[in-house]
Amino acid sequence: MNLTEAQIERYSRHIILSEVGGKGQEKLLGGKVLLVGAGGLGSPAGLYLAAAGIGTIGVIDADVVDLTNLQRQIIHFTDDVGVPKVESAAAKMQAINPDVQVCTYHQRLTADNALEILADYDFVIDGTDNFPSKFLVADACHFAGTPYSHAGILRFDGQLMTVVPGQSACYRCVFNAPPPPGAVPSCSQAGVLGVLAGVIGTLQATEAVKYVLGEGELLTDSLLVYNALKSNFRKVSLKRKPTCPLCGEAPTITELKDEAQAVCDLAGR
Repeated sequence: MNLTEAQIERYSRHIILSEVGGKGQEKLLGGKVLLVGAGGLGSPAGLYLAAAGIGTIGVIDADVVDLTNLQRQIIHFTDDVGVPKVESAAAKMQAINPDVQVCTYHQRLTADNALEILADYDFVIDGTDNFPSKFLVADACHFAGTPYSHAGILRFDGQLMTVVPGQSACYRCVFNAPPPPGAVPSCSQAGVLGVLAGVIGTLQATEAVKYVLGEGELLTDSLLVYNALKSNFRKVSLKRKPTCPLCGEAPTITELKDEAQAVCDLAGR
């Protein structure tokens, strides 16, 4: 791939970085990243992936834009209320960067469609807002062998980790199984600081860019925890669990399945 003069100008601040350069920018333009959820986390992630020149961005979400979303879901505007989120998100990403191809899926990610959709992508950003969906993303990425960034936000707290299947601790090594319904308050009950979504979602985009470039250290075997009120980041070391039901020595989860939807956890919306 040869960069055009317009692309050299657009990505000039990338190209002057020795860790990126022209070859790295070509890698980004050839990269394929899937956003699962176009909400609080997917919004900043999608905008920065498009700006960075990730060549193919998929976005899957079954929702339409609601007025309550706009406090944190910055990819959507007031005039987008009632519009499918995937359409609203695609329009903004392509407005930022016409180099980018956006593939939209106005549907939920399910056990029936997950592996087929994931097969087209190099990296997944999990911006979902409930435990069943997060476990589905984790399981699907494991079976597909696709690296992914998990993240969640609630009130003033956020967390994220990156998983490379077969190499690092997976989501189930840490959280094992969804909590019972009602055990965790929903976002509408507990609230969420809008700008927190920007902090965590942008970090997820950073992980995707680093992975496509093959540069830097990913947040594998680590859970990065952020508290907005205290402006405090802390990193918790993780290890693969031999007894993990998904990636352990004797896995008990051997196929994808949908679990009953519950309230949102540390959530993406």
